[in-house]
Amino acid sequence: MRFAEGFGRRWIAASIGLPVLLSVLAGGSALTARAQDGGAITLRADVQEANANTGIVTARGNVRIDYPTRQIYATSAQAQYFSRERRILLTGNVFVQQEENTLRAERVTYLIDEGRFVATPQPEQQVESVYILPTSPAPTPAAESAPPRELPDLPDPVPAELPNTAIPTDE
Repeated sequence: MRFAEGFGRRWIAASIGLPVLLSVLAGGSALTARAQDGGAITLRADVQEANANTGIVTARGNVRIDYPTRQIYATSAQAQYFSRERRILLTGNVFVQQEENTLRAERVTYLIDEGRFVATPQPEQQVESVYILPTSPAPTPAAESAPPRELPDLPDPVPAELPNTAIPTDE
């Protein structure tokens, strides 16, 4: 099931008969959706609002996003999930961690289908990224990496005495 489709259907179905703008005011509200690759994306915040007409979910206050399938964890002051475009916009002191790599910015857009982040800083500031490069594995000796080859048969040895045959010449 695709993230946008599965999430949108459940959310819209749950909001039938409710006001167009649904506010979730319970402390530490959480929303979980299925991503295209089968993993769940969980969005936690102090307040969440969903608009069934636009397909936009807005989260405010102590926002946390967990996407374990892609090893992505993020925090921010606010987040918006655009279900139709399949993107998440994080704003306000954004911190993203994927595996051991980190990203800090004022604003980060995550394009779900592309698995790509676009980050912009505050005015007069910069985006900070820390990438952990994998160490190169130690080279393995050639004998261990390739299976042994069979050697071709050697030709018959040359006799010690060659037959006394004359090679004709033009003399």
